[in-house]
Amino acid sequence: MGSKSDSPCLPQARSPLFALMGSPVAVPVGARSLAAAAPAGGSKLTHPGKAILAGGIAGGIEICITFPTEYVKTQLQLDEKANPPRYRGIWDCVKQTVDGHGVKGLYRGLSSLLYGSIPKSAVRFGMFEFLSNQMRDANGKLDSKSSLLCGLGAGVAEAIVVVCPMETIKVKFIHDQCSSNPKYRGFFHGVREIIRDQGIKGTYQGLTATVLKQGSNQAIRFFVMTSLRNWYRGDNPNKPMNPLVTGAFGAIAGAASVFGNTPLDVIKTRMQGLEAHKYKSTWDCAYKILKYEGPKAFYKGTVPRLGRVCLDVAIVFIIYDEVVKVLNKVWKTD
Repeated sequence: MGSKSDSPCLPQARSPLFALMGSPVAVPVGARSLAAAAPAGGSKLTHPGKAILAGGIAGGIEICITFPTEYVKTQLQLDEKANPPRYRGIWDCVKQTVDGHGVKGLYRGLSSLLYGSIPKSAVRFGMFEFLSNQMRDANGKLDSKSSLLCGLGAGVAEAIVVVCPMETIKVKFIHDQCSSNPKYRGFFHGVREIIRDQGIKGTYQGLTATVLKQGSNQAIRFFVMTSLRNWYRGDNPNKPMNPLVTGAFGAIAGAASVFGNTPLDVIKTRMQGLEAHKYKSTWDCAYKILKYEGPKAFYKGTVPRLGRVCLDVAIVFIIYDEVVKVLNKVWKTD
């Protein structure tokens, strides 16, 4: 994370893509790099290219660790009250899954989420760094209000580019396992069948809910994370962050996002399930959940989601920061 550059190189980039990737073609002759442009005494900016690579690595590792909790959360959210409940709780869901499909059953749909987690985190951190580099003060500090806007932008970008199609496929895979005759044999077979039956739009179900969820998610997480980092570092923007401290701050940021937007996550999951045809729109889905299941239904799956998200965000921020440190040594942007 670093200081805001006084150089006009970023605003004058020919396109956001060139600026994001740091293309030398897009930067006027004589313009300095992001890091070199940092004012004396301030911290250096993180090159968006490094953020993309570090974010992708962090996202891939994290999802392999936390996927079982994502599976359980999704199953509980799909277990609607309108029908006789299939599960009596988190552990009953785990038990039934393991009894019926073995431990590997808890990883059903991992491939679709893994294929999405790497580009999702890459887009998220790349866009956040790109936006935050424009909004830092002369000392390299990003205030909490600006981090909220940068996080919102990062969340919307990842929702449109990656999250909506990948989450739709993941939810359909998990929901498909609940049927008596599963029809999806794997990631590519499932994608082919979904597109054949519903077209490309079949992978973009619940786009509005996804944009709302991801935008609010990242806005809350980066706001909390930036606020805690600023508090911890005080007047020294270069104060080292211990990985344990980063992880603790990440867990707090994750918890805040769970309590802040679980209702949107429930709506998104319903809009992407195999029974999404029951809902005319995102708002119709929210109305029917409230009418037929009550307000508590908006917080179904909160406990397993809380456990997964806190671990998720903590792991991602720790790995991201550590990978950036390594990249700063081998990838010189000065």
